[in-house]
Amino acid sequence: MFRNVYLKSLYDARRGLFGWSIAIAALTVLESALWPSVRGLDLEQIYGSFPEELKKFFDLEAMTTGAGFLNAELFTLLLPALFLVYGIGRGARALAGEEEQGTLELLLVTPVSGARIVVEKALALATSLAVLGTALFASTLAGNALFDLGISVGAAATGALAMTLLGLEFGSLALAAGAITGRRGTAIVVGSVAATAAYVLYAAGLLLSSVESWLPFSPFYQAFHEGPLGAGLTAGHGWLFAGTVVLTAIALPALDGRDIATAHGR
Repeated sequence: MFRNVYLKSLYDARRGLFGWSIAIAALTVLESALWPSVRGLDLEQIYGSFPEELKKFFDLEAMTTGAGFLNAELFTLLLPALFLVYGIGRGARALAGEEEQGTLELLLVTPVSGARIVVEKALALATSLAVLGTALFASTLAGNALFDLGISVGAAATGALAMTLLGLEFGSLALAAGAITGRRGTAIVVGSVAATAAYVLYAAGLLLSSVESWLPFSPFYQAFHEGPLGAGLTAGHGWLFAGTVVLTAIALPALDGRDIATAHGR
């Protein structure tokens, strides 16, 4: 039963994953439903009185289109938070949560290597976030069909991909921290602090010219630049994926040689 860690991890996450998928889909469709009422307003006049910094931060000028509206309302605010909460929480539970519950010991005494456990846990995390991304993609297309937002299939796909990769990178960080420390709380703190710092860097880079050159180093900039909806495939997507691979590689040796006799008690 424990030899296929990947399938077991997905099976354990099935109920929560279903609920999260429904919530993300419902939020996207409900937000899309606001577009017909917003479209009829003179948005350029309304946003013209806003400070330049605020318009730049939320890309308010782009809200005159359906894609721009969803970018400002969902894809650069609520959806990243949801994908981060899920990714960091699931990544922290993947290994550190099992260690604290004592179930990791059952995996470590099987012939399955520690590195393989880490890889299969990381793949399960990636699959779970991909399911959320698929729900987001489908609901974006549904909202577009129902409320005529003018969003193409490609734009919906790359928007969902950006959210998935953003959640995956910080989820992988939490997984790696949990694998190394064996503590779920520590893994959550590491992932959350890193996400907060990255967002502060992104915000500061948009508002302060002295920090602007650091913007490309923020995963949020990599996910949000020129989109996420409508940006197409960018180098930022590649950097997010590369970060995930590096963090997973760091976690690979963490379980090898782990003292399972004391792991549960620490």
